[in-house]
Amino acid sequence: MDLGLQDKVIIVTGGAKGIGEAISRIIAQEGGIAVIAGRNAADNEKTANAIIADGGKALAVQAELGKVEDCKKVIDATVAAYGKIDGLVNNAGANDGVGLESGSPERFMQSLQNNLSHYYNLAHYALPYLKTTKGNIVNIGSKVATTGQGNTSGYAASKGAINALTREWAVELLPYSIRVNTVIPAEVWTPLYETWINSLPNPKEKLAAITSKIPFETRMTTSEEIANTTVFLLSGRSSHTTGQILYVDGGYTHLDRSIS
Repeated sequence: MDLGLQDKVIIVTGGAKGIGEAISRIIAQEGGIAVIAGRNAADNEKTANAIIADGGKALAVQAELGKVEDCKKVIDATVAAYGKIDGLVNNAGANDGVGLESGSPERFMQSLQNNLSHYYNLAHYALPYLKTTKGNIVNIGSKVATTGQGNTSGYAASKGAINALTREWAVELLPYSIRVNTVIPAEVWTPLYETWINSLPNPKEKLAAITSKIPFETRMTTSEEIANTTVFLLSGRSSHTTGQILYVDGGYTHLDRSIS
């Protein structure tokens, strides 16, 4: 299916690794231009160069997204390079383990700054350009906003807010024909996930216990499966879909796990 993304300029935060990298690559495979934004310049350049080597188009922009001025820098760099913005994928973030007992008010606020603020800031600065192109926004959330997890208050609060902002922005941006949706992953094998699982006392046993509870095919979701849904939402093929929160998780969040 041709998604009609030829030469569409789409910003992907955290677009160098994991889910973000998969999204960047599929955008490029569909003929779009992936603007990869994140704190690690070397990772950004590596992924952008790999996309270009495969015949795609990409731009790397180094940014510490927790800083307002860096969010503006991402938008300015994109417009300077291409003159427009057709889409924004808010993806960057990390489950930082700032809990109610284990954290502090200061660490909680820092977690919100790192995991939530750039979603708003980037959308705010991109909005004039999205109005011109009738572009759209896809937020990447987390099942933690729905299920809870324990010991991660900052991350859970951020992801819950992202779901709420998706509905809020979808309403606010109706007059401009800008669509806003969220994709919710659950258990996805990424470099961050691998680091976490390997930090546990019995990583193989823990991984087996997790995958056994995923109803569909008792396997983890791939980054590419998250990316496929995300890129479809970015495209005109989903032209009447807005304000939706889509779970791409093999039924993990909503189906009875005891059936696996």
